[in-house]
Amino acid sequence: MLASTSVTLKLIKLLQEAGEQKKRLKKIICKQRAKRKHIEEDLRIAAIAFEAQEGMVITDQHRTILRVNNAFTHITGYSREEALGKQTSLLKSGLHGNSYYEDMGRQLDANAYWQGEIWNRRKNGEVYPEWLTITAVKNQSGQVINYVATMLDITQRKAAEAKLEHLAYHDPLTGLANRRLLIDRLQHSLLAKSRSNLYGAVLFLDLDNFKTINDSSGHGKGDMLLKVAAKRLAHSIRKGDTLARYGGDEFVLLLEELSDNIRETAIEAQMIATKILADLLAPYDLEHTEYHSSASIGITLFDRQSTSAEELLKQVEVAMYEAKSSGGNSFRFFDKDMLVIVNTRAALEADMRLGLQQEQFVLHYQPQVSSTGQITGAEALVRWQHPQKGLIPPSDFIPLAEESGLILSLGAWILKTACIKLADWKKTEDKQHMSLAVNVSARQFRQYDFVAQVLDNIARYEIEASKLKLELTESLLIDNIEETIDKMNQLKARGVGFSLDDFGTGYSSLSYLKRLPLDQLKIDQSFVRDILNNNNDAVITKTIIALGQSLGLAVIAEGVETAAQRDFLLQQGCLSYQGYLYGKPSADLI
Repeated sequence: MLASTSVTLKLIKLLQEAGEQKKRLKKIICKQRAKRKHIEEDLRIAAIAFEAQEGMVITDQHRTILRVNNAFTHITGYSREEALGKQTSLLKSGLHGNSYYEDMGRQLDANAYWQGEIWNRRKNGEVYPEWLTITAVKNQSGQVINYVATMLDITQRKAAEAKLEHLAYHDPLTGLANRRLLIDRLQHSLLAKSRSNLYGAVLFLDLDNFKTINDSSGHGKGDMLLKVAAKRLAHSIRKGDTLARYGGDEFVLLLEELSDNIRETAIEAQMIATKILADLLAPYDLEHTEYHSSASIGITLFDRQSTSAEELLKQVEVAMYEAKSSGGNSFRFFDKDMLVIVNTRAALEADMRLGLQQEQFVLHYQPQVSSTGQITGAEALVRWQHPQKGLIPPSDFIPLAEESGLILSLGAWILKTACIKLADWKKTEDKQHMSLAVNVSARQFRQYDFVAQVLDNIARYEIEASKLKLELTESLLIDNIEETIDKMNQLKARGVGFSLDDFGTGYSSLSYLKRLPLDQLKIDQSFVRDILNNNNDAVITKTIIALGQSLGLAVIAEGVETAAQRDFLLQQGCLSYQGYLYGKPSADLI
């Protein structure tokens, strides 16, 4: 009995041990399965990673290709079969010398890693930029057994970088160098002059009537003209010279190493300027419409004694303004005395901007009188009440306002202030019958919303449109006559009157004059001044009066200073007058 019990206990113990072994074995098997699954997952991830967008190549320690991925074949053009067993030198572009690859090898030996830009060659022979990363794989004893390389084709990135760099230094419209690149090259040229006895020259060019074309025909036509002008200028320069669009319609040409003789340098610069003027004077065919333009060119010479790029550009701009003031289509060499004039002009422009902000401008009014002596209206004349310089006449600042574009802000202020004055007159019994003439510049009239500006002022200040008379100059009628007539008709339909100012001094043509919805012709004071002593002025005056009568237009003469002048005009049929005989411009009418 005891023996049987002992056997039974031993059997139970063996069964328990067997069960525990089975459990341990099961755990081992589970761990092995998990480990194998993990390895398989790692292999799957590695396989996916190997077939990523970057090209990958695995070589042995001798750089013999063992494996490549699909991206490698796509980038290089070599199939797996063509690449396997070949050396990586298969991809060499030939643009890097032996020292480049020797340095790469030294870095791999030292760090087991190399990364950088490299130029490689595709199967079709095309050389392309690549971002390459190489990692050395070592065994337990530290010996290199493989190299793993990843490659990224950076052709598009390099192209984008090149485009951004080009945009940073070139004008997007014309493709020429921009101001930044011009100054860089001019500064470099001045530094080089310290080692050279050769003179250089800078030419500053401005298109004479570009603003007129731009304002009358739109910025699209203006841009087209600039591109054509840029191409013509490019044909006028030598290889190695720099042509830049300086801004707007301004171009600068940098001529380097012309001659070691200043006289010869000046002659060569003069010849180039003459050729440029001739090239730019040729007609411009812009979408089957012919346009004409010319240029004003300033020239300055420089050598090793020249100071700075900024100073040279200031000098040559001064010379350009002198050429422009002489009538355009010409060139001038820099004169130091002109620098004072230009600096004065710049200061006046700055003052003018401030003056507009601080409302320093005022309107004066000169009466317009009928043949019976009754004041029928007035002309609004702008004056500048400068806090330090006193009252500045329009002849000193209107041309600057036109050139700088400030005429738009000034013109808008004049129109608004004139309408306010008409609203005041409307409340006064002895003045409510009077009209007010307002001068409108060509640039102001050509604004796309000019008609809306006028009508908005009429509505805001509740004035009679018929009491507002807009004075236009003949120069306004030279370009885009159809648009001019359309705008005039829109305003005429609302009651606004029109007077053609300074008539006889411009380029009036009967063919369009009879189409304009005018109310009045204004005889320019230059004819009235010598009307009694100069037969030509007398004949012109008679003709204008007769023309006005035949077209059913009123005629007014400005600059009437004597009773004799008034009597002559009255005899010819002119029934309205303006001038010192009746009163000087003042802040208000008497």
